[in-house]
Amino acid sequence: MVIKRILDCFRKQPAAEKEDTHASSEDENKERGNWSRKSDYILSMIGYAVGLGNVWRFPYLAYKNGGGAFLIPYTIMLALAGLPLFFLECSLGQFSSRGPISVWKVVPILQGVGVMMVLITTCVSIYYNIIIAYSLYYMFASFQSILPWSECFGWADEKCSKTIRGSCNVTLFANDVVTYNLTYVKERNLTCMKDSRVLEQVDLPSKQYWEKVALKQSSGLDETGEIVWYLALCLLLAWIIVGASLFKGIKSSGKVVYFTAVFPYIVLIILLVRGATLDGAFDGIDYYIGNQSNFTKLKEAEVWKDAATQIFFSLSTAWGGLIALSSYNKFHNNCYSDAILVCVTNCATSIFAGFAIFSILGHMAYISEKSVSDVVDSGFGLAFIAYPEALTQLPISPLWSFLFFFMLLTLGLDSQFAMIETIITSIQDAFPQLMKRRRVPITITCCSILFLLGLVCVTRAEKSGIYWVNLIDYFCGGWAILIAAVLELVGICWIYGANRFIEDIEMMIGKKHWAFWLWWRACWFFISPILLTTILVWSLVTFEYPSYGTILYPTWGVALGWCLICFCILWIPLVAIVKVVQAKGNVLQCCRPHGTWGPALSQHRGDRYQHIPDDHKEKNVVEIPTISALDGYDNDAYL
Repeated sequence: MVIKRILDCFRKQPAAEKEDTHASSEDENKERGNWSRKSDYILSMIGYAVGLGNVWRFPYLAYKNGGGAFLIPYTIMLALAGLPLFFLECSLGQFSSRGPISVWKVVPILQGVGVMMVLITTCVSIYYNIIIAYSLYYMFASFQSILPWSECFGWADEKCSKTIRGSCNVTLFANDVVTYNLTYVKERNLTCMKDSRVLEQVDLPSKQYWEKVALKQSSGLDETGEIVWYLALCLLLAWIIVGASLFKGIKSSGKVVYFTAVFPYIVLIILLVRGATLDGAFDGIDYYIGNQSNFTKLKEAEVWKDAATQIFFSLSTAWGGLIALSSYNKFHNNCYSDAILVCVTNCATSIFAGFAIFSILGHMAYISEKSVSDVVDSGFGLAFIAYPEALTQLPISPLWSFLFFFMLLTLGLDSQFAMIETIITSIQDAFPQLMKRRRVPITITCCSILFLLGLVCVTRAEKSGIYWVNLIDYFCGGWAILIAAVLELVGICWIYGANRFIEDIEMMIGKKHWAFWLWWRACWFFISPILLTTILVWSLVTFEYPSYGTILYPTWGVALGWCLICFCILWIPLVAIVKVVQAKGNVLQCCRPHGTWGPALSQHRGDRYQHIPDDHKEKNVVEIPTISALDGYDNDAYL
């Protein structure tokens, strides 16, 4: 029955039966659709902003950059870069009711920036679902009475051990110095001489399980072979969940986020309460944000760069998703208060997650007789090595393991929903009539293509897949996004005009006192673009070959990463050239707003935008498929 309904979507139906499942008669914008409730939008935005990076990247950066001292640059970067750009994108999408590509009717010559945003989001969505697939795999592996990474089982090699191996010198009663292994010393309560310990290199069972079982790790990027079937099935399941949640667009995804956006907070609270009762928990929290905070770190430029990068990417600004999600708001929604609420929630979640994570890691350090710094790793290591190892130390460890990885799953799905909706929204703006008739099959096709492209990230030979994931993450989530953000600020504030944009915002949220806009003008005009440009130049000057663990990427892999960035950026000059040619060489005309720029509905246009023609369908204008389909409407139809 389910297959039959999917196939029916592809069959041509009578005109009377065609219905856009993305909109309803109760929507303000009956053609494009709106969020069913304000809470649907807020939870979707929180789910988009609060992702996997809040759980594993922020805690790592905090302890790396001075613990509690890191909160100072983190908060400053939120005010100077994160919040201003977040508010700008939410306002831009809501005012125009357009996605990240067609919204650039505001400055047509920069429409390539919107294309670049969508392309980057597409690349990121490929590897992001791989991480969701890893979470699914570990979640299913938790359905065992004994966690498979709790001990060194048959898949382990001789380096696998849960205890320290090595030797040290011990002074006996006759002042003789004898060398014993550490196990013997511990069993007999002997004391090692100072600076005499020689440790052997050992791997925790969770580390070898991650590399040898879950990923089938290889020695580098160039060892690519057959697909790891169980990861491929998990990836397929992840895409099925995403597609099923988005088949009606925001009408269906807006309901799913009530669970996926709220559940992670429930798990974090449970883990924090449980972790705080364990031996060594205080040591972990103290290491994270306590007496060991190092305020001298604030003198280092790297700390400020890490804070700005974390704020910028955790809020998902310049990815296009904020514009896409906000474009379905009702015109007079208070996007200002929404931006403040989502940004504060995102940052508070990062800080709170750090307490939950480090209380468990403190217990892990206590059990293994190590310092907290020796059991903490960044990125994938924290999520799939250190924390799974800590979970094995807890009573009823399979339950805690299931809850943790189910939390990672829901965190990832929220962000993935928004990224795919960004892609679908861009298609809808370019081909509105096609999307009205064929939204479900187009969504299925989009998810299927991205699934096939993601299969390269789950290859074995024994593990080149994770290298591809790390490569896409390193390049696509970096410089191209910073370039898009700077051009976005320049385009809106310097070309279109910040004062004009403020008037647009006040049409939605009401007039504000001139003093209200002083901070936003300062950030939009000067502070944010200068700050982001500085971060961009700094990261390029300090560029080093990326690596995964201790393995450096080959030159051809780095070149491939740069080609990926260049492919995304290339659309900025290409689209600009097309616009200039269409304008017969008149560059100034390409820098002015398009004739159809403004509120989507006539009742919201007022005197400032009364010149905008009514919807093209009401004028019986036939839309001609040209390059201007990037705008969502045919420019020639209005000339």
